[in-house]
Amino acid sequence: MLMCMCAFTDCIFSLAVYQLQQEAPRPKRIICPREVENRPKYYGREFHGIISREQADELLGGAEGAYILRESQRQPGCYTLALRFGNQTLNYRLFYDGKHFVGEKRFESIHDLVTDGLITLYIETKASEYISKMTTNPIYEHIGYATLLREKVSRRLSRSKHESRKTSVTSEEHPAVEKISSLVRRAALTQNDNHCNYEKTHNFKVHTFRGPHWCEYCANFMWGLIAQGVRCSDCGLNVHKQCSKHVPNDCQPDLKRIKKVYCCDLTTLVKAHNTQRPMVVDMCIREIEGRGLKSEGLYRVSGFTEHIEDVKMAFDRDGEKADISAHIYPDINIITGALKLYFRDLPIPVITYDTYAKFIDAAKISNPDERLEAVHEVLMLLPPAHYETLRYLMIHLKKVTLNEKENFMNAENLGIVFGPTLMRPPEESTLATLNDMRSCRIP
Repeated sequence: MLMCMCAFTDCIFSLAVYQLQQEAPRPKRIICPREVENRPKYYGREFHGIISREQADELLGGAEGAYILRESQRQPGCYTLALRFGNQTLNYRLFYDGKHFVGEKRFESIHDLVTDGLITLYIETKASEYISKMTTNPIYEHIGYATLLREKVSRRLSRSKHESRKTSVTSEEHPAVEKISSLVRRAALTQNDNHCNYEKTHNFKVHTFRGPHWCEYCANFMWGLIAQGVRCSDCGLNVHKQCSKHVPNDCQPDLKRIKKVYCCDLTTLVKAHNTQRPMVVDMCIREIEGRGLKSEGLYRVSGFTEHIEDVKMAFDRDGEKADISAHIYPDINIITGALKLYFRDLPIPVITYDTYAKFIDAAKISNPDERLEAVHEVLMLLPPAHYETLRYLMIHLKKVTLNEKENFMNAENLGIVFGPTLMRPPEESTLATLNDMRSCRIP
């Protein structure tokens, strides 16, 4: 009951913030009556040339929302937005790089910039105490609502992995399900029994929302004219910028938002497909072990680049339905090439940038037992999806070495091939790469 009352109160305040935006002062451009010499081409007649702050204050005449542009007396070539708000004249350093801005947001016109600024100033003035408390009782954490969706979400995840028979939660079973907002759906993902529930941070990017929008963390109105908040490009979560700092690392990527398989962050890909490892790794290794373990020069011999690119495009286009069978690609070196290309194209290598130096240091330890212990400790620092992918690959490469008499690929040869593919220095440096090349080899 108390939770419902809190949610109702938050809803009232959120609507009040929306109403405040509607009440914010409107921009009033004060036009210069004379033609100003050397006026920048990207400013209009609101530009008044070189004038003082006092002159700007007089021109604005005490009208709320009135604004002019001026050139600084102290710093010629620097421009200022003078804006009347709250019975005082506010002066902001103004910039232009193809768009107008005074802070992070960039606007197509000065009018839009002033409109957004007045909305923000008005809301922060009228509801500052409420805004400061928005993240203290977020609806995102009310996971009690999420239990209604747990079965529905679990079945969706199960279908994506096992293609089991379709079952659904009907509105008769849970009549409130269809009315629950998308933020609760995402919260439910933290409650499912998915064994591949790797932790993943949200990939937030500044976003402009068309029409009224509410934050999916605090459930409050997202005010402003543009760039009102941020959106996760992987799962679509929409939140205030300040709320994004409090959102848990529980991003569940939506397959509809994952445009490609190659060049996609490893954790993002496995969570989107609900697998322990990237399907590319599983499918390629399965194909290689099925018909190529005895192939001479396995992984060392290159397949035709054009055919490797074809495999890449097939995975990007068809995902786990891509056909990489011997009927389509009889040369196994095409499949090994596609697998190596996948690892090379990862934005964050399998052995992450954060652990690169630690792996190099561990590999340089002369005592075998101490080296093994050090490598083990660093392995524990890898993100789960990276660790599982590396573990699975190492098991596969061990099988390759067991067929050394036929394929002529021992551990050292494989280390030369895979070392630079699985790990790269944080800063691309040819000298650093050459210096670490020997340590990169698989022991």
